Amino acid sequence: MSTARVDYIAPWWTYWLHNFPHINLQLKPVDSSFNPQEENYQQSLIFLVCVVAAGLGLNLLFLAIYLGCLCCCQSDGEDEETKRPRSCCVTWTAVIAGLLCCAAVGVGFYGNSEMNDGVYQLTYSLYHANHTLNGVNTLVSGTMDSMQGSLKQHLARLDEIFAMRGDYIQTLRFIQQMADNIILQLTGLPDWGQTKVDLARIADQTNYVEYYRWLTYLLLLILDLVICLVACLGLAKQSRWLLTTMMMFGVLTLILSWASLGVDTATAVGTSDFCVAPDKFIMNLTHSGISTDIVHYYLYCSQSMPNPFQQALTIYQRSVTTMQIQIQGLLQFAVPVFPTAERDLLGIQKLLNGSEASLHQLTALLDCRSLHKDYLDALIGVCYDGVEGLLYLSLFSLLAATAFCAMLCAIPRAWRHFDNRDRDYDDIDEEDPFNPQVQRIAAHNPVREQIHSFCSYSSSMGSQSSLQPPAQAVSNAPVSEYMNQSVLFGGNPRYENMPLIGRGSPPPSYSPSMKATYLSVTDDLLRHYGSDLQV
Repeated sequence: MSTARVDYIAPWWTYWLHNFPHINLQLKPVDSSFNPQEENYQQSLIFLVCVVAAGLGLNLLFLAIYLGCLCCCQSDGEDEETKRPRSCCVTWTAVIAGLLCCAAVGVGFYGNSEMNDGVYQLTYSLYHANHTLNGVNTLVSGTMDSMQGSLKQHLARLDEIFAMRGDYIQTLRFIQQMADNIILQLTGLPDWGQTKVDLARIADQTNYVEYYRWLTYLLLLILDLVICLVACLGLAKQSRWLLTTMMMFGVLTLILSWASLGVDTATAVGTSDFCVAPDKFIMNLTHSGISTDIVHYYLYCSQSMPNPFQQALTIYQRSVTTMQIQIQGLLQFAVPVFPTAERDLLGIQKLLNGSEASLHQLTALLDCRSLHKDYLDALIGVCYDGVEGLLYLSLFSLLAATAFCAMLCAIPRAWRHFDNRDRDYDDIDEEDPFNPQVQRIAAHNPVREQIHSFCSYSSSMGSQSSLQPPAQAVSNAPVSEYMNQSVLFGGNPRYENMPLIGRGSPPPSYSPSMKATYLSVTDDLLRHYGSDLQV
């Protein structure tokens, strides 16, 4: 029996994933129909994981070859023109890797949320459907117990009371026949508890797995973001130990990204195989416990399809109505003659009223609309939100692997740039008072002999009288030059005996006004003394 679906259409991405090649471990094509219990189908999903694992191996091999070539092919004779473009390339590689990592984390958070929403919708639908089926079983078992227990007890006592009246006894036999007819119809209803599918157990297991899956991806996303930010910090601060640590964590995260890509791809393909033809899988799963007509009734819930429970429910309704009519007649005509029978007749009447209420509830629960809605909600949760979330998580894994691969390539380049920069500093004269490296050494070694310069005699504490001028420097300049220096700086010993006088370029610590005054006085001295001022 085949019926076209008009209320559920599988999304296009499930068809795209369903068309992925399904190949077992013997490299033979297998059927792409969803059948998780079949060995070849399981191998086809494992094959996808193996393909991703091969991609991880190639990625690690590429990194090993790249790092090996980088270590073995270092060139010592790099000029200034080649250093600048290479450092710029390292910078842009690090920037692109950081942007890719941030984009991957954003995509991963969205995919993780979508996947969680889809699984939640699935489990909610499973719990609701299980509640409906348990309600059907409870109503059926309760009605059968009342008909087989309480009703028979009341009829047995009425047999003793009406023993002298054959017509009343005949009425009691007819009521018993109607009760047996109801029991027969209820027995014909499917016993949902005997099916192999336990919806509550499936929902519990799904919730358990989903919680740890969501938590694992959340930790992985946070780890990726932290590694990306710390790696950028290490590049900015030029910290070797930070970069070394981030390289180790980067390799670990690279492996985890490829592993998550393999698992997500296999899960997405398997789920898409189910979403393309979900009815077929459910029919195969329930064929041994439930009739095909009943399964089709709930899967499609079409108005053109007959209700498989309609006949049983109609007989149930007619039997209860007939029994109520018979009991009402006995209450009207038998009780005046047999007052002791009133209690049992009222008990049967109460039992029949309860059975009628159970019939209305059972009719509502057996209607296909409730279970069919749960079925559609579960499909939408799995095939739309769930598979879409898996695709975004796969994209996250791919972007993260690319970002960390670029980062692992950029960090060794940056390390070489740090080494070249340190070598350039080593070539600078250490006696130069304006060398930043010398200043750093002087800051870390205060006991080293101080280099007297133009700014070495300033003090933020005490008065000018407490400062001792340095020893007189040997100079060929006339004495009048130093007198002019004293006049220039107001007799302040802080600026006397300047070793840089006469060079024509004052040190950076001059203020603009001092520099202008200094240049004007120097020009006057040169015009007055000529070449005698040259040191």
